[in-house]
Amino acid sequence: MAKLPQGVILTAKSKPGHGRVLTPQAIAFVAQLHRAFEGERQQLLALRVERQKLFDKGMLPDFLAGTSAVRSGTWRVAAIPAGLQDRRVEITAPTERKAAIEAFNSGAKTFVADFEDSNSPVWDNMVEGQINLMDRWTGKMELTEPSSGKRYGLAGKPSVLMVRPRGLHLDEAHMKVDGRPVWAGLFDFGLYFFHNARTAITKTSGPYFCLPKLESHLEARLWNRIFILAQSVLGLRLGTIKAAVMIETLPAAFEMDEIIFELRDHMAGLNCGHPGLIFSFIKSFSGSKNLVLPERSHLIGSQAFLTAYSALLIKTCHRRGCFAIGSTAQIPDHDDQARADQE
Repeated sequence: MAKLPQGVILTAKSKPGHGRVLTPQAIAFVAQLHRAFEGERQQLLALRVERQKLFDKGMLPDFLAGTSAVRSGTWRVAAIPAGLQDRRVEITAPTERKAAIEAFNSGAKTFVADFEDSNSPVWDNMVEGQINLMDRWTGKMELTEPSSGKRYGLAGKPSVLMVRPRGLHLDEAHMKVDGRPVWAGLFDFGLYFFHNARTAITKTSGPYFCLPKLESHLEARLWNRIFILAQSVLGLRLGTIKAAVMIETLPAAFEMDEIIFELRDHMAGLNCGHPGLIFSFIKSFSGSKNLVLPERSHLIGSQAFLTAYSALLIKTCHRRGCFAIGSTAQIPDHDDQARADQE
């Protein structure tokens, strides 16, 4: 591997092909973003801890008094590109090569390539996932299965690609800048954006993302600042990046207007995340005897708090001119072909 930028250390063993992703220029780009925003990330993580302490003392989440003007204003988001105008069927899959090819060929309007929940974050998975997404844009997205000899490749019109980086709280321990691990989400975003943004644009698409686990509009503000700097470094116009935000934490459910506002130049929409919201509810109120959820089998979409959350998300998105996407509805079943075809 070529010499790394000053102050950068990669602690993982590199394999053949990794050098395509881990170029000095790409690593320097990630390091630049890290140095610009790591301090702000740490402040936001500290705010999460303080908010949880307040929940532990009995405070309940509520709409913010200080941002009432944002909620009552008549503003709308910037125009959303044609490729993201129809996301009625969206599939999420890990960035593993076969899974990604099948997702691209699924017939879904959009494919969220997931570096987060559905991806085990070992080094090889993260780097090879980046290689797979690069190959989508360079026309090399092919695979021959060793056991069967079956060949896979992109067919017809692939689903529009969105990329989901890891959350704010996660580090990429294998890359350190000035002695500190980089934010895992910044690693995922930075490498993908650096290598693929321009190519995606030339193919009438763009650098599109899906941001998970946000807990406040201040975290959306951080992502917006990252987008602005990243576009500036690559010489791309403001608003080239588009991002959907997963509303899957309880605090974020009370700041949807504010999250959209912070990302209004880059906003594609909000996604419901029922499983994440349920987990966030349990985590936020783990110390409360009065806020205990029913058995998991009863936590379906018709529960009052989930219905209210979904309705507010839809209302908020439509008022602001962006798209509201529902929570996970189906898991494709390859063992039942009739069901898989129906799905």
